[in-house]
Amino acid sequence: MELSLRLRRVPGRYGLARLAPDAAIPDWAGGAGFWAVIRAEDEITIVCLQQRIPDGAESSRDWQCLRTIGPFAFDATGIVSSLIAPLSDAGIGVFVVCTYDGEHLMVAEREMAKSMALLEARGHRFEA
Repeated sequence: MELSLRLRRVPGRYGLARLAPDAAIPDWAGGAGFWAVIRAEDEITIVCLQQRIPDGAESSRDWQCLRTIGPFAFDATGIVSSLIAPLSDAGIGVFVVCTYDGEHLMVAEREMAKSMALLEARGHRFEA
């Protein structure tokens, strides 16, 4: 069964920054807009509005964000797969951050229009 999810664009242009695993979480990581800090044993990844990432920081820029409109049951299956499969099949890379109530799909700005069209073709709907 194909899922039909509701999505919305999250305003802003985002960057993904990489810090050393023992770095302190910088003040610039938080603030307005969507942001996330993920600490793994070998790195820290920060997702935030790209204008907050300082020059010289290891980063990837010019990402935009799509968000599912949830919440979803924690045992629901196929949500992330239904979003990334059509994009992956078209050669579009994504970065996914899941939260308690939904999924945030980071897509390169240059691929956003194509990504939205592919997701709509799979039955997903965009709302304001």
